Amino acid sequence: MYRIAILISIVCLIEACDSPSWSPDSNELGHTAPTLATQNANQAFIEKRPFANTQDFENARKGLIAQPESLVVPHRQGGTVWNMPEYNFIDANGENPPASVNPSLWRQAALNNIHGLFKVSEGIYQLRGFDLANMSIIESDNGWIIVDPLTARETASTAFLFAQKHLGEKPVKAILFTHSHIDHFGGVQGVMQHLSDTEKANLRIIAPAGFEEEATSENIIAGTAMSRRAMYMYGKRLTRDERGHLGTGLGKGPGFGTFGIQAPTELIHKTGEQLTIDGVPFIFQVVSGSEAPAEFTFYLPQQKAFCGAELLSNNLHNLYTLRGAKVRDARLWSALIEEARMRFSQADVYFASHHWPLWGQEKINDFLIKQRDTYKFIHDQSVRMLNQGLTPNEIAENLKLPAALNQDFHNQGYYGTVKHNAKAVYQNYMGWFTANPAKLDPLPEPDVAQRYVEIMGGSTHILKQAQQQFNDANIEEPEVSHQTYRWLAELLNHVVLAEEDNTPAKELLAKVYDQLGYQAESAPWRDFYLTGAYELRHGAPDEGISPAVMKEVLLKTPVANFFDSMSVRLIADKAEGENVSVKITFTDLNESYLLTVNNSVMHHQKVAANAQADATLKLTQPLFVSIIVGEAGLKDTLFGDDLSVEGSKLDLINFFSMLDKPLGTFNIVTP
Repeated sequence: MYRIAILISIVCLIEACDSPSWSPDSNELGHTAPTLATQNANQAFIEKRPFANTQDFENARKGLIAQPESLVVPHRQGGTVWNMPEYNFIDANGENPPASVNPSLWRQAALNNIHGLFKVSEGIYQLRGFDLANMSIIESDNGWIIVDPLTARETASTAFLFAQKHLGEKPVKAILFTHSHIDHFGGVQGVMQHLSDTEKANLRIIAPAGFEEEATSENIIAGTAMSRRAMYMYGKRLTRDERGHLGTGLGKGPGFGTFGIQAPTELIHKTGEQLTIDGVPFIFQVVSGSEAPAEFTFYLPQQKAFCGAELLSNNLHNLYTLRGAKVRDARLWSALIEEARMRFSQADVYFASHHWPLWGQEKINDFLIKQRDTYKFIHDQSVRMLNQGLTPNEIAENLKLPAALNQDFHNQGYYGTVKHNAKAVYQNYMGWFTANPAKLDPLPEPDVAQRYVEIMGGSTHILKQAQQQFNDANIEEPEVSHQTYRWLAELLNHVVLAEEDNTPAKELLAKVYDQLGYQAESAPWRDFYLTGAYELRHGAPDEGISPAVMKEVLLKTPVANFFDSMSVRLIADKAEGENVSVKITFTDLNESYLLTVNNSVMHHQKVAANAQADATLKLTQPLFVSIIVGEAGLKDTLFGDDLSVEGSKLDLINFFSMLDKPLGTFNIVTP
């Protein structure tokens, strides 16, 4: 096959043929066809994974009770939050992958397409494929216990009503948030809206210690940048087709709907803590600091069932998530998996916050061992190599899972990858600096790019060479051609950063990104490459993800967190020479905070109501949140009746004018 491909490619190069195997035919967004090099690379990948093993498909379909005819969930304010039929182009059994998709990722995408209401075991049910995460239902003596009510109010409501339709209506006795990521609590109001006043009054909401603080503070300070990068990671601007977004590896994607939160009534502080919830015994394991800063797993001794939350999933997870977050501790993560294996060794059933369950003690034990050892291998070998002086890029290039850990699909890099997780281990211990003095004070990327382009003979010369190498990749071995694409990405990135209006450079770089995306086994890598290609062709978005979608969560956020966010928005140049203080009094909370600006730095502290300031702003917390998310204009509000000001309103306006207003639409692949 490969020799035939080489011959075809050589003939095409000589005759300049327009064969569809490597032609620039593009889809509606401009994504070009897979080149012959990509076809060869993806074909060769079939030999790297045990595709004959179909056990995952059996597990993912086991216990199906019902499936919606067409799972499309509308947004409360118009538009669509969730659309499973968009993914119908993916083969049901993960077979016949198109040349524009890595066969292994195609298989994972097919597994994540399997959706509906499932019976996991007696008294345990799951709703899968209604959102990025799973909603689990545990039958109690007198009703239901809901675990992880999804991301958005709309998807959670749809899933809950679907369960009621097929399982019957029962009162909800408790809701469990396994951890502090929004896809596991953000849809809680979608369940709450269907509960009676009596149910709400008696509802137990159980979460790990630190949940509320972590859930409400995550992304507050760097939220704008994280949201912009999340558009890349989740392929938000891509079409759902074989040249676009397939899913995230962890699921299809987050439901971008209405997000909310509910305060816990009980917190789990330590491993081994036990609760009986409406007649059902629970044993908890605190795993905070692994996949989330506040997280627990639990065991149901009566059902011999272990819920692994997101400590475990049917893919390699992120030690560092590409949207941006603090690095996670691989050594701790591995140790907590081993702790779960030892504590809950009698489990006959495993289910989790993502993906499909496992049955049988032997299979569950093997799964936990492989997951445990994968994280520890990445940690230990990365540290070994950094102690030898290898840089993050060198470690990532050299680190390969051993054969014993590379025989299963469940620890492959559909979400996290060995490469970027290895770099995360380096970052965790060593930070950004590799100790090479050349990396100590480098020029900014656009300046470096201009000098590279100049010294290499100019962009015209570079583009001619790059186009030739792009064509030559079709007659190279798959691994070599992949390296060629990686090199061309770096080379052409210099040209684009040096000459932002160089359309031929942007188009060729976009073609390179297309091919790297098509070859990626990781869904986030694919979405990053393809979104990069999209934005090279179409530009950055006109609008970012609006902070208004987080309004319900922000209303539960401690107001001090907002002042931390305001501090990092202070424009130093505008604050130069300023020495000003503003007091903000929340009339509904009976709390006052003093904000001071001096030395181009903002500080805040809680103060007494009679504390002195240059100006005092009095308002309610909801109005303050409305201003923060842009639903209320500050200037108009200052001269309205919804708040009061003591001191000069003009001085107050000047104070707020020193704050940056990031839009979340900044360029990523262009200067």
